[in-house]
Amino acid sequence: MQLALLSFIAAFLLTSSLGLLIFYRHGTLRRLSQVMSRTADAVLLHSIAQAPGSRIEKLIKPFEKVVPRSSRDASTVQKRLAMAGYRRESSVGIFYAAKVLVPGALLLLATVTQVYAYAPLFVYALAAGLGFLAPDLWLGNRVSARKIKLRLGLPEALDLIVICVEAGLSIDKATMRTSEELRISQPEIADELNLVYLEQRAGRPRAEAWKHLADRTDVDIVRSLASLLIQADKFGTSIGKTLRAHSEALRARRRQDAEEKAAKTTVKLVFPLVIFIFPSLFVVTLAPSMIAMRDGFAKFLN
Repeated sequence: MQLALLSFIAAFLLTSSLGLLIFYRHGTLRRLSQVMSRTADAVLLHSIAQAPGSRIEKLIKPFEKVVPRSSRDASTVQKRLAMAGYRRESSVGIFYAAKVLVPGALLLLATVTQVYAYAPLFVYALAAGLGFLAPDLWLGNRVSARKIKLRLGLPEALDLIVICVEAGLSIDKATMRTSEELRISQPEIADELNLVYLEQRAGRPRAEAWKHLADRTDVDIVRSLASLLIQADKFGTSIGKTLRAHSEALRARRRQDAEEKAAKTTVKLVFPLVIFIFPSLFVVTLAPSMIAMRDGFAKFLN
């Protein structure tokens, strides 16, 4: 009798717990989404804040001020680093330290491998020059690659913003939601939209926040988007329709660029054909006849 009573109580508790989970799951999911949203904001704020100095930063700190620099040069480098996605204050120091450490590493490599034995002055000058220019070349490559990713990710971001705006969200909340959704697939454009949202939360006007986005990225289509949103906000036009038309224009422009590149391939293929393929064809087609002519002349002379 006691065993049956205990079994009934256990089954009742299990059924009640299951019913509570089924009927109150929406409230639980809502609380979880709020916690995750706050966590995402905390992660974002931590990502743009200045992180504490690491061991690498402490090691390279003595080399930061070896290369002479003016405030104007440092400001230009900081702007380029921000365009490449490096916004920490220590990034400028790391960049200038690399201008000292990379040439030193190349000079040490040339000494250890004994390459300098062929032409010491030329090898050491070449290593020092390449090492000094290598950080600038790397930074320029990173900036170009990030601009390409921003161009490719902007139409997708505009589509999500349009969906959010048409669903009833404001442009600020739509920007935040879009940045959360694109954090994995398009991290570059998500990072920039997050900064726009945080600037607006900090009290900066919307037009100024979008203008800073255009200055930060230095991409023509982002600049046109910022101008479009500023004008739509100023004159009170529909933001959803404006963004949808701009997204369609961007896709049409991308399709036209692809068609243009495809049309240029026929001209670009001429050079590899002439340099690499035609000589091989000449050797394959003319070599047997040349061998036969040589044998014929040899028999004739003999």
